[in-house]
Amino acid sequence: MQFAHPFILWFIPLVIIPIIVWYVFQHRNMNPAMHVSTTLPFAKLGRPFKHYIRHAVFGMRLIALAALIVALARPISHDSWRESTTEGTDIVLAMDISTSMLARDFDPDRLGAAKQVATQFVNGRENDNMGLVIFAGESLTGVPMTTDRATLTNYIESLNFNMLEDGTAIGDGLATAINRIKDGQAKSKSIILLTDGSNNTGNVAPLTAAEIAHQLGIKVYTIGIGTNGNALMPTIDYFGRMTYTPQPVVIDEATLQEISQMTGGRYFRATDNKVLKQIFDEIDTLEKTVIDVRNFSHTEDSPVTFWLIGLALALAAIEVILRHTVMRSIP
Repeated sequence: MQFAHPFILWFIPLVIIPIIVWYVFQHRNMNPAMHVSTTLPFAKLGRPFKHYIRHAVFGMRLIALAALIVALARPISHDSWRESTTEGTDIVLAMDISTSMLARDFDPDRLGAAKQVATQFVNGRENDNMGLVIFAGESLTGVPMTTDRATLTNYIESLNFNMLEDGTAIGDGLATAINRIKDGQAKSKSIILLTDGSNNTGNVAPLTAAEIAHQLGIKVYTIGIGTNGNALMPTIDYFGRMTYTPQPVVIDEATLQEISQMTGGRYFRATDNKVLKQIFDEIDTLEKTVIDVRNFSHTEDSPVTFWLIGLALALAAIEVILRHTVMRSIP
């Protein structure tokens, strides 16, 4: 047990010792006297019971005062650490938000399906330190590494295809994700890269970024999102309007597979909403790392405080009762 105001305890010797000295000095010569010719009849009577009760009452008064001083010092429960183990890791989601992610082979489209599944994945990883990178023709850190699930999910829900210049810079997206996660404290670090195309722009080649991830011990799980065959793909017509026309689905699966193999991850192909959800569920089971967690317990007022106040009040009440009954004196 600790005290919120330990300096108040100094009042115990500073107050009680002077009171004891005063009590001894006051009662030193307070013995009653009566003139008689001989004391032989009283020799065997001894000291009366009230003589001892008088000092006991004074002792109760001191104990009550000390109890009040200790209560004012505010006893609190000990701060304590509780150690436990849990599962957690560092994860960065690298999501393609290029215009092609509006293809309608998913419900409502590829981007909408990816946002829904990614949100569920984030909310299910309570102990992870997570970040979000988006890429199209360029890459951007949407959310740095954080444990704030609300910030992550709100940003994912706000994703839109026109947030970045159009294109598919897979290498840049992967390189940005590596920069975000490389300084993480967890032993296990992984990147989930989701795209629906092939690298066609950017400053960093996808395999160059994968080699860097391999050297840093970062696993990369790659997901190619898109149905087999044709899909309704967004196109801009002569008047600048977006329309949808059937086009072949082209995903550079070879590069995505090589990225995952090089870094110790895995490649997945998502052909519909259900498969995409199953992929994230599988990654969720793969990326589990046992970590030590230290939980700090909050300080609370100790129940001893109320017992001390109750003791002081009870002793004060007993003293009043004794002084007006057993210890009652006639001037």
